[in-house]
Amino acid sequence: MGLLFGCGADPATQTETSTSSPVTPEATTPQQEPLKITVSVLPQQYFVEKIGGDRVQVSTLVGPGIEAENYEPKPQQLKDLSEADAYIGIGIFFEEVWGDRLRSANREMTWLDTAEGIEKLPLADHHHHGDDGHSHSHDHEGELLDPHIWLSPQRVKQQAESIYQLLVQLDPDGETIYADNLNQFLGELDQLDQTIRERLAPLENRTFLVFHPAWGYFAADYDLEQISIEVEGQEPSAAELAQLVQTAKEKQIRTIFVQYQFNVQAAEAIAQEINAEVVPLDPLAPNWSENMLAMTDEFVQASRPNPTE
Repeated sequence: MGLLFGCGADPATQTETSTSSPVTPEATTPQQEPLKITVSVLPQQYFVEKIGGDRVQVSTLVGPGIEAENYEPKPQQLKDLSEADAYIGIGIFFEEVWGDRLRSANREMTWLDTAEGIEKLPLADHHHHGDDGHSHSHDHEGELLDPHIWLSPQRVKQQAESIYQLLVQLDPDGETIYADNLNQFLGELDQLDQTIRERLAPLENRTFLVFHPAWGYFAADYDLEQISIEVEGQEPSAAELAQLVQTAKEKQIRTIFVQYQFNVQAAEAIAQEINAEVVPLDPLAPNWSENMLAMTDEFVQASRPNPTE
C-alpha cells in the first residue's frame, strides 16, 4: 500500500516522548526580565521555549493555518519586532524576501539563521517545472533546496544547539538553566526519533505522494521516498496529473494527505479518480513533538491494505 500526502489541520495529539517541563530558576532567584525572541514558524517557538523556559518570551510571525511560503509580515508585527532581542530564522522563503525589512525594524536585535550549517536536500518533485514560479534557496549548481528542516528530529538537534548558543550569548546568567534544558530536549529528540523509527519499520511500501513537498527530510531520515503533486507553487499539468493518477493506482494509494494552507484541488481530483480519502496534516502545528508522532501514525494507518481489495 502506498501513501499520498501534502499536509494540513492539527492532528490528534499523542506522544511517547518526555513531557518534562524546562528547568526554571529557583523561587529565590530575582525576577528575570525574559528575552524577547521572534521566530518565523510555530515549531521554532516550541524549540525556543523548550530551551529558554521562563527566561524567554517568544513571538511567531506565521500563525496557525497560514501558508509560510508566501507570508507577508503585518505592520503591527514589524512594529513589535522593534522591541525584540533576537530574531531566529529557519531558512524559509519569506525570510529571503523580507529579511532586509525585518532587520531594518530593529538594527539592535541579534539575527540567527538556524538553517546555517545544516546540509540541505534538493526540493524533490515528480515533474519538471519552469522558472516562472517563486524561488527558494539554491545551491552553487542552482538546484532548489528544501527548507523544511524542522521535520527531521536529528536536524532539530542541530537547531537546538544554535538556539542554546544564542540564548547564552544574550543571557550569560542563564547558562546553567539553558544547558540543562538543552540536554533534556536532546534526550527527548532521540526518544522521538527512535519511536518514529519503530512505528515506521513494518511498512512494506515506503513510497508516498504528497501535495506540497514538505517531507523530504522526514523521508530521508526514515528510509521513505517522497513524490509531490505541487512544487514551487505550480500545480501539475493535465498530462502530469494523469501520470500521478496512474502512479497512485500502481502504488495502491488510498489516502491523500493535504495541507489546508494550500489550494488542494489537484489532490482532490486525484482522490476522486482513485477513490481515495483526503486527510489533513499540518507540518506547522504548535506542539511539534506530539504532531510528529500523530503524523507518523497517520502514515502508518494509510499504508495498511484496503480490506476490500
